[in-house]
Parts: sequence; C-alpha cells; structure tokens
Amino acid sequence: MKPNGMNQKWYRYPSRSLSRVAPPKVVLRVVLGILLSTLAAGQFASAQNVNTPPSLRPPAVPLITHNPYFSVWSMANELTGGPTRHWTGAEQPMTGLAMIDHKPYRFMSHWPDNIPAMRQEGLTVTPTETRYIFDADGVMLAVSFLSPLLPDDLDLVSRPVTYLTWEAKATDGKSHEVSVFLDVDPRIAINVGEQQVVWGRTNTKSLTVLNVGSRDQQPLNRTGDDLRIDWGYFHLAVPSSEQAITEESSQATEEFLKTGTLSGSDDMDMPRSPYTGAAHLAAAIPLGQVGTSVVTRHLLLSYTQGPAIEYLGRRMKEYWQRNNQPVEVMLETAERDYTSIKQRSQSFDRELTADLEHAGGPAYAQLAILAYRQTLAANGLVADIDGQPLMFPKENFSNGCIATVDVIYPAAPFFLMLNPRLLEGQLKPVFEYASLPRWRWPFAPHDLGQYPLANGQVYGGGERTEEDQMPVEESGNLLILTAALGQAEGDWHLAKEYWPLLTKWANYVLEKGLDPENQLSTDDFAGHLAHNANLSIKAIDGLGAYAKMARALGKNDIANEYSAKAKAMAAKFEGLGKDGDHYKLAFDKPGTWSQKYNLVWDELLDLKLFDPKIAQTEEAYYQTKINRYGLPLDVRKTYTKLDWEIWTATMATPEQFQALMKPIFTWINETPTRVPLTDWYDTVDGKQIGFQARSVVGGVYIKALANKEIAAKWQHRANTAN
Repeated sequence: MKPNGMNQKWYRYPSRSLSRVAPPKVVLRVVLGILLSTLAAGQFASAQNVNTPPSLRPPAVPLITHNPYFSVWSMANELTGGPTRHWTGAEQPMTGLAMIDHKPYRFMSHWPDNIPAMRQEGLTVTPTETRYIFDADGVMLAVSFLSPLLPDDLDLVSRPVTYLTWEAKATDGKSHEVSVFLDVDPRIAINVGEQQVVWGRTNTKSLTVLNVGSRDQQPLNRTGDDLRIDWGYFHLAVPSSEQAITEESSQATEEFLKTGTLSGSDDMDMPRSPYTGAAHLAAAIPLGQVGTSVVTRHLLLSYTQGPAIEYLGRRMKEYWQRNNQPVEVMLETAERDYTSIKQRSQSFDRELTADLEHAGGPAYAQLAILAYRQTLAANGLVADIDGQPLMFPKENFSNGCIATVDVIYPAAPFFLMLNPRLLEGQLKPVFEYASLPRWRWPFAPHDLGQYPLANGQVYGGGERTEEDQMPVEESGNLLILTAALGQAEGDWHLAKEYWPLLTKWANYVLEKGLDPENQLSTDDFAGHLAHNANLSIKAIDGLGAYAKMARALGKNDIANEYSAKAKAMAAKFEGLGKDGDHYKLAFDKPGTWSQKYNLVWDELLDLKLFDPKIAQTEEAYYQTKINRYGLPLDVRKTYTKLDWEIWTATMATPEQFQALMKPIFTWINETPTRVPLTDWYDTVDGKQIGFQARSVVGGVYIKALANKEIAAKWQHRANTAN
C-alpha cells in the first residue's frame, strides 16, 4: 500500500546511509554456544574445537539493545566493516582501537581507515551477548557486548546498561604491552547531527561517568518512525579499578593514536554540534603486559531518558525508576553486580539455546537467538502509577505506532513462554483505553498512538470513523491473547477484569467473523480483502478462546454456548474454504492459496474446533510452494512474513518443519539487506520489502512455545519470579 499519512501503515526502505555498508567479504563463523566457555578460567577456546551448529552470517549484529531509542548494531560482516548504527540505519559511531606494542589496530569501526584492522577470527551471538574474537601481532582479543535481558528479572530487563568487556591473551608465548581505547560519538544522544549537545563528567563511589546529551532537553517532544532520541543522557561509565584515563574531547582518537594514552583534559567549549566539533566520550584502558594468562577489563554503556512514555496524558518513567532510583545508584548497582550478572547471563544463554535446539533444531535455534534481543529492544518498559510494569512496543519502520495490537499478537509467543507478565503489561493499556467512552466502536482498537505518545489511536479512522480499521483482526487477536495469557499464567484475572469488553468483541466476531467483509487484516500491506479465509480462522479461534475463558471463570453455560457456535463456524469454514488439495486465500477466489498461520492457536489453546485434516492438507500443499528463501505469504506475491512462516511451520510434521526452516536459514545467511531482522522480505531474491528491528520476530518462539514441557518450565520460572 502506498503512503497515506497516518491513515494506513506505510513501509520504509532502509536509510540511504545503509548503501555505504561494505559488501560481504567473508562468511563469519558464528557459534551459538559460548565460544569462550573456558575463558573465565584463563583459557581461550578455539572456534574450530567447539561443536558448532551450522554457520550463520547475521544480517545485522546486535551490540546495544534496550529500547527503541537505545539500540545500536553492526550492519556489516566485520565489526571493522563500517560504522555502528542505530537500528534505523543512522550512524551512531563507536570507535574501538587496540595498541599492541605501540602499534595501533582497529577492532571496531571502519575509521580511521589508515589504521589496520585486527583480523576478525570469530563471532558468537547468544541471547544476551555478542562476542567478537580478533587477532593481531600475537595477541588475541575478545570484545563482548552483554545486554543482560533476563526475562524473569524485570529490573535487569529495564536497566539500560550494556557491559563492554575486553579479554586479551598472548598466542605466541611472548609478553605484549596492550591497551584498548573506546570513542563514542555524541550523535548517540541526538536525532540529527546538527543538534547542539552538552557534556560533562561525574563521579560515583566506584565509577567515573562521562555524560552527553542534547542542549535542548525536551522529553517526549516528538513522535515518529525514523527518529532517534534527543532527550536524556548517554553515559560512559568506567570503573575506577580499571585504571582508565577518560576524556571528553573531539581529538581523543588522534591523541590515543599519537601517544597510546589520553591526557584526561576535557573540552569545555559547548554547546556544539557533532558537525562543529562537539566532544566525544573516550576512555583509554591499559591492560599492561599481556602474556598467556587472560587480562580482562570492562566498562558500562548506558542511556537514561527520564520520562519514557506518555500514556493517556500521564508521563511514565522507565521501570527501573519506579521508586525514583537515582541514575548514579542504578549505575553503581550495575557495576557491583557485574560478575554475577555475567554468570547468570551465560547460564541463561546455554539453557535457552539447548531448549531451542531441542524444540526445532540448530538452524531454528539460531533464528530464535537472533530474534531474542531485537524482540525486547523494540519495546519501552515503564512503571504504572502503582509500580506495575507496562510495556509499549513501537511499530518500527512501519508508521511508528505504539501498542499496536497486531504487533503485540505476533510477538506474543516470546512473552508467553519467557515471561507472561510482560505480555500482560502490553495488553492492559489497550484494555484500559478500549474501556473509555471515547472508544465507541464494538470492536477492538488497533493502536494507542504514535511512539512514545500513547494517547489514543491514530491509525485508520482513529476514533473518528470505521474507515481502514481492523475490526475482526484486532478483536480476534485480543480474545486469543487473553486466553493464551490466562493459560500461561494459570490465572484468569485479566479475563475476569475485562469480561464486558471480551464479551462485546466475541459477539462482534460471531456476527462478522465467519465470512469477513472487505476489511484490513494485519497483512494490510496486501490491501483490503473480503472473504479472507485466514481472517475467518482467527475469528473462529477467537470465539473458541472466549469460550475457554468463560469455562475457566466458571461461566459454564456461556462456555458451552460459544464453544458450540465456534465449532459450527469451523464446520462451515471447511465448506467455504476447500479448493481441491488445499484451502483458498478468499472464499470467493478459487485457484488461490495462502498461509493459514492463525490455525496454530486451535492446537496451542487446545480448542479442537477444526478438523486436523485441514492443517495436514495445507502443510502438504505448502511443500510445493517453497522458494529459495522461504514460503510466500500467499498466491498474490512472492514476498513473505518471517513470523507467519514459523507459525505455519509449527503445525507441520518434523520433516515438513525442517523443509520450511531450511530456506529461512539460507535467507538469513544470504539476504543482501543488512539490517536488524526484517519480517517482510522476498522469497525469490531475499531482499527486504519493508520493516526492520520489529518485536514481531518474537513470533518465531511459537515453535518452542508449542513444546509443552519447555514452555511449562520457563513459564513456571517466570510466574514464580513475578
């Protein structure tokens, strides 16, 4: 669909600046296990000696991943292959240098281009950590970015701190003098480079903290899609124990290259813009004489916003600040717990990786791991007035909507498995809004506004008209998700609290859902479609979900009534949709087909509404339609949706699942579009159509969620922690 303001979603192509990313030179070895599992004991593990799953070249590599504003990636094969970038593609450069026996090397950034790059020997991407291995002049250097987003610890999920760690050892038996250097461009704290910034340093009990932020602090001053934050402050926090020299200067890199250290003298001529000489934040850290024992250093990268979300006129702080915790206390706590957090993260990574491999195999596990930090980083986690967590996804590279119901829906398997409370934190704001008199429609809303302002729907007809709404789509989504949440939590309080709304929406899909009118679904980029078979399935599953909730709440008469109606609708669906050896895209379009991904909830919620032969028939037919890079969404185009592919594959036999997974894995390795995972791409040429860095990739966790033993283990852990 073509752009049309906020009346429909519109789809962005990557920033032009991405065209400057160097083309692939090598295929990196990417190891999903902990590549340096013995590193803490003072030994490096060789990549060749690790039992590795199939190699993987991520389209983009996560470095810092916390929320839609604090999200930095490497969009090249090598960390030295280009500048680090915000998920939108805008440059947010961090430069990393190593001085080995007085000879400089680059380990991060393509600049300065007259300085040689260390050889990148390996790359590990785990759920919480990205680790690079470099080598030069007899020294091996591990550089890791740890964002400890442990799902059952909401303080850690919310805490905006990534640990940057260096580990070095000699590989030639000799001793080498080594120091490392980091330079952070002030563009990390503004939307565009022309904006004026200010900087300064502070000290806590154990940290030297360099800070930079916009001169004009106007929190929540703008909404939109392709935007960076320009309020709050970025913090480079260096532990006193690391004996670093820090500096705020536009000449820090040149100084380090000339002297191997820094003077510690700060620029004081401010405000200035990055384009007119604003100070960079820099740290030079001596590792001393590096021999066969591992030498380790680390620092903290953080960004604090103050107000993070405005919801129905109320400005909300990030969840970690729910008790007004000062920034310095947050940073001190993060530093104090560094060792234990690292150990917890590595243990979590190993356990989740093993479960993902058990659920779907090594290739599936790698896809799910790439989706892990991206899923969480596309959300803002804040505290409600009572301190309870609320989570607001941003609809990245679409139209920037906030709390979009048909973004919450595909991402839900991730949260249902790893912490249902976070899904509840996404649903509750939608229910509260839909309960207000201002929402006067008999169906569910699409969104709550445009990020970071959740003050009311802006998509389609908004609160004004029914034009370009998604009535069956969003009503069915919320019925299904509320039932799935109750099942995952073992508690049906959300359904009980909002029962009148759920009843209204159940009656709407009962009336309109079997053979939907000409309206939009979540795949609205394909346009309006009447008699949509997959949308009909959603309505039927939604009605069955309502009956399931009624039974859980002791409303047995209602449960029996609506269960019978849902089963009757499912029986009629088969007659409407059957088209020989498959089922149609739309009931009035013979000779067409589409992925019936919504059918997966019939199994996950144990509804037993549809004849199992429907899924079996569809899965067999899909095997005949697979292209090089995946299964198209439907007959109309060769493009597909990554999340829906895995939903569709989850209903298949193990052999069929792997046949559907194999081209997706090939696509990850070969797509020419170097951005955080897109969920909308072409299955023939592998190019991105639109979307990137969205939380919907959390939908790939549906395969693991379908494994009842795995899901129950993680849900029990999260529910106990909650």
